[in-house]
Amino acid sequence: MLNEIDLSRVDLNLLVLFEAVLAERHVGRSAERLNLSPSAISHGLGRLRRLLNDPLFLRTPRGVVPTDRAMELAAPVGEILGRVRAVLAVAEPFDPTRSRRRFTVGAPDGVSAVVLPVLLASLRAEAPDVAVSLSQILPVQGDVSPERAWREALAALEARTLDIAILPSDAVPARFAGTRLYEEDFVIALRRGHPYAEDPTLDRYCAMRHLVVSATGDPFGFVDQVLARHGRARHTVSTAPNFLLALALIAETDLVAALPRRFVAAHAARFGVDGVEAPVPLGRFPINAVVPRAAMTDRGLAWLLDRLTSTGCAPS
Repeated sequence: MLNEIDLSRVDLNLLVLFEAVLAERHVGRSAERLNLSPSAISHGLGRLRRLLNDPLFLRTPRGVVPTDRAMELAAPVGEILGRVRAVLAVAEPFDPTRSRRRFTVGAPDGVSAVVLPVLLASLRAEAPDVAVSLSQILPVQGDVSPERAWREALAALEARTLDIAILPSDAVPARFAGTRLYEEDFVIALRRGHPYAEDPTLDRYCAMRHLVVSATGDPFGFVDQVLARHGRARHTVSTAPNFLLALALIAETDLVAALPRRFVAAHAARFGVDGVEAPVPLGRFPINAVVPRAAMTDRGLAWLLDRLTSTGCAPS
C-alpha cells in the first residue's frame, strides 16, 4: 500500500483515523470516537489524501462517503491495525477485568452454538469489556484426510486472523497446541411426536426422509459412510447450510437429521425438536481448541483458552 519512502513520513494514527472515518462515515462522530476535535480529523484526512493521492472521503449533507480507493484500502488497513494491536496486546500485561481486547474464534457452527453462549456468560461476569468475534470455519471440500481437511483454519491461525480455532479433530501439526474441550457424538433429531421415535430401528431409520447439514449442498456425509459399512443407505431429500436452520426445518416437517448431541441438548427444545439415539453408532469426535504454540506467550490468549476449557464446554 505504501512504498519505502512514504513509510518514513507515516503516522500510525492516520490509519486509526482512516479506520474510524470509514466506520462512522461522519467527521463529527469520528472525532467523538477518537476523542479528538473535528478540525483534527479534517487535518488528518488532509495528510492522508496527500500521502495516498486520493480524496478518500467525499463530503455529503449527511456526512462523508468513501471513494473506491478508500474501499480498496479498508481491508489492508484493517489487517495492519489488527496486527499492531495484537503485538501491543501481547506486550502489555493482560487484566481481563479491564481489557477491551477483541478475540477472534473460529469454529464450525455446530460447535460454536454449544461453546459460545456459555463462554459469553463467563466473560460478562469476569471480563465485561472483552469482545469475541466468531468466524465460521469449514473443512476443505473433498479432502477427507483429517490432517488436511482443516488446513485453511490452521493457515488462518498462523496468519493471526484467528486467535483460536475449535476443530473436531486431533490431527494437527506439532507446531500447534490442541486442548481437548469435549467429545461429541450424534443423535437423530426429529420433531416432537414423530412416529420414528416410537420404534427407532435401523430399518425404519433408513426408510425415513433425511435432511443433511451441508454448507455446499452435498447430500453425502459421514452418516452415509457409516451406513455403507452396514450395507445400508438412506434417502436424503434436502440439505441445509447450518445446524440451526436444520432444527427449524425438522420442526415443521417429517424429516430426520443426524445432529451433534450437545447442540441438540442446548437448542432443540425451543424448536419443539427431540433427539433419539442413533440405530447404529455414528462415532465420537474430539473437539479441540487449537492455537499456534508460538502464540502461547500471549497472556490474553492463554487466559481465553483457559476460559474455554473451564466454562465454554461444560458437560451436558
